[in-house]
Amino acid sequence: MSTISAFVHALATTQVPAHLFNQYAPSSPHNAVRRANLRRYLEEMASRSPEVLLVGEAPGYRGCRLSGIPFTSEAIMLAGIPAHGVLGKAQGYRKTAEWPRPAREQTATIVWEAITALPRLPLLWNIVPFHPHQPGQPWSNRRPRAAEIELGVPFLLQLVELFGIQHIVAVGRTAAKVLQQLGLPHHAVRHPAHGGKRDFVRGLQATGANWA
Repeated sequence: MSTISAFVHALATTQVPAHLFNQYAPSSPHNAVRRANLRRYLEEMASRSPEVLLVGEAPGYRGCRLSGIPFTSEAIMLAGIPAHGVLGKAQGYRKTAEWPRPAREQTATIVWEAITALPRLPLLWNIVPFHPHQPGQPWSNRRPRAAEIELGVPFLLQLVELFGIQHIVAVGRTAAKVLQQLGLPHHAVRHPAHGGKRDFVRGLQATGANWA
């Protein structure tokens, strides 16, 4: 088993508490599609040797919860990013049958618009790799709890080591707070949701990270 396959397998076999959905667990064919999508994405990025990691809070129900790829909606995943030659239906990425049409997510759209303009793509991840939702409302979002964050930290640290990440950019206050607690040097930018697009883009451009 490759290192990336082992990483995805570890995610899939992680037991999560109530109201935290493991979209990679071996419990349905939908999750098998997401595991394959994530594995393909990580392998694509590994071949590009990214030095920058963009870290968010947790998957949203219209984004990573469906696609399996952080900060990425099904619509973006299937269309691909021609400017960088990543993602795309032609590369083998697939959507599940949970949503009638390829879902779109505002945050994913903003993030990919911003990073597509960069000379080199950062790796995308979340502090909590699983989807936190409101009790009884699986198609909703909420902030992750402390115990859920602790569950995700080992995966974050493993990914940093696996890819040899040199720079980390925290998207939003939760990610920045966790990285600070872990003692990981990072740049903090505003989350693009709720009117934060302009500040997010400006912050990303001002990080000084080695994008080239």
